[in-house]
Amino acid sequence: MISTYQKPLAEVDAARADHLAYLADLEAGGYSVTAGRIDPPTGGIILLDVDTEAEAQELIAKDPYVQRGLATYTATGWHPARGALAGYQRVRPA
Repeated sequence: MISTYQKPLAEVDAARADHLAYLADLEAGGYSVTAGRIDPPTGGIILLDVDTEAEAQELIAKDPYVQRGLATYTATGWHPARGALAGYQRVRPA
């Protein structure tokens, strides 16, 4: 998921703690592989481990940035074939 901020950075940053808590929940559930802000800070990327775009959209709808109108996300499918994530195996907590 690639986000684009829809509000000034100061407004986005005011909600950042809630957004980071949301990301921690995704990580704890085994849904987020990695995430980070784009440089310059105009949005970010969340690499989700899901089976469908619909599942990604359902998860991202819970992001405080989305719920507060601070960011929109675009889904982009990807299958790592090389590098550190090649051969990545899904890990979901029991």
